[in-house]
Amino acid sequence: MTLERRKDTRSREWVVYAALAANMGVCGAKFAAALISGSAALLSEGIHSLADSGNELLLLLGMHRSRKPPDTEHPYGYGKEQYFWSLIVALLLFAAGGGTSIYEGVRRLLHPRVVHATQANYWVLGVAFAFESGSLVFGLRQLRARHPNASILLAMRRSKDPSVFTVVAEDMAAIAGLAVAFVGIALSDVLQVAWCDAVASICVGTILAFVALFLISESRKLLVGESGSRNLVDDVRRLADEDANVRRVGDALTMQLGAEEVLLNLDVQFRSELSARELPDAIQRLEDRIRKAHPEITRIFVEVSTLAPR
Repeated sequence: MTLERRKDTRSREWVVYAALAANMGVCGAKFAAALISGSAALLSEGIHSLADSGNELLLLLGMHRSRKPPDTEHPYGYGKEQYFWSLIVALLLFAAGGGTSIYEGVRRLLHPRVVHATQANYWVLGVAFAFESGSLVFGLRQLRARHPNASILLAMRRSKDPSVFTVVAEDMAAIAGLAVAFVGIALSDVLQVAWCDAVASICVGTILAFVALFLISESRKLLVGESGSRNLVDDVRRLADEDANVRRVGDALTMQLGAEEVLLNLDVQFRSELSARELPDAIQRLEDRIRKAHPEITRIFVEVSTLAPR
């Protein structure tokens, strides 16, 4: 692994570590405030932070396992371990986060309970908002470094790195959930009715469920063999077209093997004037040029479509 790739891997890990620190920092406070006040919305937020903390640990596990070197059973390496664990993270967020929050909200609607100690609730929500915002800024900075001109949603859809887009999606859901919890607790405090807090819990769960479904969709596409980015494929074709020894470029098939690993299968027709002795050197020069421009392309297979007889 090159020095640049090592630095990039560390920066991606720090995005996950920042999110883990934020969630662990507020998880206990949310549960304590929920226990004291009886707020279903805060209990849902505590469950959310607990689920996110576990999710970050699973993302780190996936990143660690994805760095295992190739072997006879996995000749292309273990890069897709990240995609598998990000899928597990999304499923846990849907079930443990969304499902439990919705259940708790419905239970409180059926058995109302007045919210107490609202001042402490507001303090906890404010601190949680500060932690989650810091984590989100950290994740967005990493996401924007790769996709500076795209919207946040488009950048997440284009990203091939679950350690980044999963954290960003979770942090955005956390901030939206905190806003909903604040409104629910404030209305319960002002109106002295319990159902506002319960509805807020259901809304928090619904937000988590929608975000989880988005993450499930993105992880599934990567896990089953999504291609590299459109820009990557177009630039590979451009590099091949500009090669003096290339007459025509056919298919440029790519598959994402990991967050920073792409497989390329390139169909090329070389000039008929090339001899059988010159052809291997021409292929090697083309491969070297592509790798220099795109270090993430770790494996290249060049298919010579037509070779004139000599």
